[in-house]
This record gives sequence, structure tokens and C-alpha cells, in this order.
Amino acid sequence: MNSKVKESQCQCWGMIGLGISDLIASFINEVLSETDDGSVELQRVDLANRFNCVPSQINYVISTRFSPERGYVVQSRRGGNGYIRIQRVQEDPKRLIMHTINVVGDEIDGRSGAALLANAAAAGALEEKTARLILSATGDAALKSVPPQLRNTVRAEILKQMLIHVL
Repeated sequence: MNSKVKESQCQCWGMIGLGISDLIASFINEVLSETDDGSVELQRVDLANRFNCVPSQINYVISTRFSPERGYVVQSRRGGNGYIRIQRVQEDPKRLIMHTINVVGDEIDGRSGAALLANAAAAGALEEKTARLILSATGDAALKSVPPQLRNTVRAEILKQMLIHVL
């Protein structure tokens, strides 16, 4: 691990009512904030030992809190010397919007689309009003005349086209 946190700090965090997932995510965010390039390499086993949990708990936190929708790129290598590399996408607005377009893919559900838009707005890549407008245009209410099995495909196309035009 690139950064060391004393065991007493981890135990103290537990006293303020945070769950294990919150503790792990907070620790990773703290480590990321201490790096110059916004990336960190962590050992899954070391994290599991530090927080006295199973490695699958680490996987859960990584997949739910450090996903592309939230502005992170994660690379993982399993095995004895396995690691997790987490990189925060740079805050350049155009780059973040391009990253968002690439993450969308051929289909996206409403919740993931909303998370992408919220991340882009929080990072300053989109104005909040623009994000709400795109969210409205890609929501289930706007797509109610589209057959349910096609909504995620249509939503992805609308989302990508609107983001392209924001650039």
C-alpha cells in the first residue's frame, strides 16, 4: 500500500457509525487524495486484513464505489501478488465527458445513466441544469412509448448524442 494508516485510526472510524464498506471506501479515498496522479495500487489481501473482512468485501466496495460511473478506472490482477489499481479520471471537463460517452456503451439503465450525469455535474463537466435536462430526456417517463426491451439501447443513444453536443 502506498499509504499507511494506523490501526487506531481504523478502529476509531468504526466508532462513528460507519459500516465496513464505508470504512474501506473512506480509506481508499484518503489514499487516493494523498497521491499526485490520482491513482493507487492496493493489495486486496492487505485491505481485507486491515479491515478484518473477506476479500470479496473489498471487491464489493471497489465495484460499487469506484466504478466508471463514479469517475474511476479500475484494473485488477488476481493471484498471490494480485493488486487493484484505482485511478480517478482527471477532472478536465471535456475528458470527463468523453470518458462518460465511452462508458455508456450500447445500453444503459436509467440508474447508471443518472449516476454518470451526477458525476459529470459534480465534477463541473456539465452544468446542473444541463444534466437535469439530459436526465429528463433519458428517463423512463420520456421513453414510455419505447418497448421496455429497447429502452436501455435508446437511452444510451440519446445520452451519447446529447453529451457529444455538449462538447
